[in-house]
Amino acid sequence: MAEDHRIPRPVRDSQSEMAEIVLPNDANPLGALLGGRLMHWIDLAGAMAAHRHSRNHVVTASVDHIDFLVPVRVGDLVILRSSVNRVFHTSMEVGVKVYVENYIADTAQHVASAHLTFVAIDSAGKRVPVAPVIPETDEQHQRYDDAGRRREIRRAELERRHKR
Repeated sequence: MAEDHRIPRPVRDSQSEMAEIVLPNDANPLGALLGGRLMHWIDLAGAMAAHRHSRNHVVTASVDHIDFLVPVRVGDLVILRSSVNRVFHTSMEVGVKVYVENYIADTAQHVASAHLTFVAIDSAGKRVPVAPVIPETDEQHQRYDDAGRRREIRRAELERRHKR
């Protein structure tokens, strides 16, 4: 019997982590990680959480504002942690937090955070419903609530742009 992919699941089921070592090919001439490479990794980490939650193919629909807080250097270890914040029918907001870990000095710093919207699709590219997400911790409940506010802001911005 096929599994019902719309049964609500806790946030913890979507939590994902990936790690990348910054190599010279990932950096600019000053030895700092390229912003575009970090954005690519953020997209991959976000997609992992969206796949885990939806148990379906997903596509990136949008990426919210990203600030790069500290430089990341060649040889540093980048840790990306992601989870689904909220589900809206066929779309999900995923939060990604990025840290740089210097394993020699045993230090870690917050590099960036991003919110991405993914849409679940079938093999023909048609949108499919996604199971609701169940926040369990205070932080997850806050992220759930914040995701609803961000969605309204995104929708208002899209509407404003389409009126031009």
